[in-house]
Amino acid sequence: MAIKIINENCKGCTLCVKACPFDAIDMVNKLAVINEKCTVCNQCIPACPFKAIEKEAEKEVVKVKDLSAYKNVWVYTEQRAGKLMNVALELLGEGYKLSREIGDDRKVCALLVGYNTEHLIPVLFSYGADAVYHINDPLLENYTTDGYTKVMSEAITEYKPEIVLFGATHIGRDLAPRIAARLDTGLTADCTRLDVKTSNYVDYLEKYTTLDTSSLDRNSTDKNLKQTRPAFGGNIMATIICPKNRPQMSTVRPGVMTKLEKDETKVGELIKVQTNLKASDIRTEVVEIIKATKELVSLTDAEFICSGGRGLGDPSGFDLIKKLADKVGGVVGSSRAAVDAGWIDHSHQVGQTGTTVKPKIYFACGISGAIQHLAGMQTSDIIIAINKDPDAPIFEVADYGIVGDLYKVIPQLIEEWDKAQDLYEAELYLKA
Repeated sequence: MAIKIINENCKGCTLCVKACPFDAIDMVNKLAVINEKCTVCNQCIPACPFKAIEKEAEKEVVKVKDLSAYKNVWVYTEQRAGKLMNVALELLGEGYKLSREIGDDRKVCALLVGYNTEHLIPVLFSYGADAVYHINDPLLENYTTDGYTKVMSEAITEYKPEIVLFGATHIGRDLAPRIAARLDTGLTADCTRLDVKTSNYVDYLEKYTTLDTSSLDRNSTDKNLKQTRPAFGGNIMATIICPKNRPQMSTVRPGVMTKLEKDETKVGELIKVQTNLKASDIRTEVVEIIKATKELVSLTDAEFICSGGRGLGDPSGFDLIKKLADKVGGVVGSSRAAVDAGWIDHSHQVGQTGTTVKPKIYFACGISGAIQHLAGMQTSDIIIAINKDPDAPIFEVADYGIVGDLYKVIPQLIEEWDKAQDLYEAELYLKA
């Protein structure tokens, strides 16, 4: 945008000069002239009674991408110190599903970045990858924002995938937006659901919401990636598409998607991606890596989770929850209500605004079952709910429900667990 003087209308009255807060108007031969100080603040336009000043719109240059040139689903298979993150395998499973829904011989491809990570390639094939794009460089041994952004952006530009998925980890959340900015495309962060077929998405809305879906076309075949994520503190679910740019990019919460069954006989195509990465491209140097010594909560990998909610009454209730978790070999979780009350750290929170989990057994103790919490744990293999209120929503998704005071029920569970453990050990002794 720019400010334009219409010379034939200018009367040389200097009213515009007095109105300009940036001294951006000079008088030359009794005519107003805009100089380089102009910020297009528009203060001069209403100040001119002779309509001698107007805003001139610059022609917008629209870049149109050839979307047909983009194919396949890429998954950034995050590894740390040569060990794959669990979310990478979950995303391979989701990428496999999406590629088959799109059809047209689409493939799911793993993007493996690092140094001396060749041992991970067969693992990626066994969990569903049709192809592995391998970027191997000594400068990539430790994660750096600059190094990883450069090599991955160049690889995506060269090979043109139509979808790129990242885990919503600390690294994924740092890396994905930088790559999206370089590629001039969109990014949907912290997704909990991905779909290509409109019919799948409508089925999801009808099952988990009360929205009117009558106006939606189930038979739509636009093949745009429908990226669903919580918004406004988890109070609504927003579905976002990127119809005009490629690749379509998402970060996905760990623990949401399902891994494929491991097939060690599966093989695929290996593409070794060459880079021109130089040390000068990386503005930071990793001097030393110090692992945290404090106890960390690993909700996404836990097989048993014991969660407490507002029904605990006060923060001391988590002492009992921890006893149950220690007894069954699990970890402590929490509802948002308990976190908001300051009873426990946010790292324990399960739900849309916390961590999405999928353990073998989920104990919900004193948790009413708000929809935001259910969205984060309802895919658990077995849900055991303990609540005084027989009408609590948590019982609608629970496999086993216990109506009662958790301060009486949990000690009984611990006692019965000890008895079962003693019986199991006795049976092993007799068999030996």
